[in-house]
Amino acid sequence: MKKLFLLGLSMLVASATFAQDLPTNPEPGKCYVRCTTPDVYVNETVQVMTKPAYKKLRTVPAKYETVTERVMVKAPGKRLRVIPEKWGTETVTYVKKQAGSALSVSPASFTSDAETLEIKPAFAQWELGSPAPDCASSNPNDCRYWCYKGYPAEYTTVSVTRLANDASANRSTVPEQMGSFTKRVVTEPARVVEEEVPAEYANITKTVLVKDAEVIEETVPAVYKTVTKEVLKTKGGLTTWKEVECELVEYQALPINWNLGSATLTPQAKNLIDTRLMPVLAQNPGVKLEIASHTDSRGSSTSNQDLSERRAQAVVNYLQSKGVNPSLLVANGYGENRLKNRCSDGVSCTEREHAANRRTEFRLINN
Repeated sequence: MKKLFLLGLSMLVASATFAQDLPTNPEPGKCYVRCTTPDVYVNETVQVMTKPAYKKLRTVPAKYETVTERVMVKAPGKRLRVIPEKWGTETVTYVKKQAGSALSVSPASFTSDAETLEIKPAFAQWELGSPAPDCASSNPNDCRYWCYKGYPAEYTTVSVTRLANDASANRSTVPEQMGSFTKRVVTEPARVVEEEVPAEYANITKTVLVKDAEVIEETVPAVYKTVTKEVLKTKGGLTTWKEVECELVEYQALPINWNLGSATLTPQAKNLIDTRLMPVLAQNPGVKLEIASHTDSRGSSTSNQDLSERRAQAVVNYLQSKGVNPSLLVANGYGENRLKNRCSDGVSCTEREHAANRRTEFRLINN
């Protein structure tokens, strides 16, 4: 008894709440649907750096040249006619190759990373629930409730490369090389008679540094990728009731000739949507549209359900591509659950009877 009392009280409150939300001053014989201001999104592009700029180093080795130099290998002296002079030797050192530098390069190293971007923000919208199965009222609008249903944000992950260590150059010293030569020198001059002894010369070669090694630096620019994401520009919501043609509240046939087992729209089907559905949406802005697709009973119920859902979604996707707000579109596939005639599983029917169940329909529904 207590449960019945609570059930009646809840139905009374729901009925009063729903009645308060109905159109004011409705006319007999007219049909009304609730219109909403849809959420308005705009596309925004952002630049994501997928690879940073870095330096590339190139080394130019040192340049040397060989120089020939005339040097004195025997000093001038004197020759004595009576007592000849005495000679000795002396070692002279010189720089055979000057010191320089050698360069080596350690290239830049990278690490792999990922960056997550929000491409579609979270949103919520009002949705009308199904009637309670134990509703005692014959009015289809009784025992129904509104739910403010939220949908999560959508994200995408972009692979990026990050600079771990930049390129660097290492310099090492190349030591100089020394050489030597020997010359004879007078250790004791001649006595009595002196004669001039001319000096003697020889040619030596040595390597000299013309230009030292150097590093040439080149900058490799960063690489960017453009990512498009949806941004909520204007938040929609419930607005007012709108009078519509009563026949549009009931299911209307959308005679699309689907290919067998296919959910792909043909050019003829797209033209039918353009000429049949687009004018309805244009004449009833803000009204939600349901696309319902059905199959006959042949085949498994699971495959029929999947096929009907894909066909309904194909119509909704095409409408979205034409600029219709997705929050105003509902795709429902009913498979073989809503047959219009006796042709259920195991019943022998003609092709025309089966064709009556293979249908796609639409109707205007409340938001």
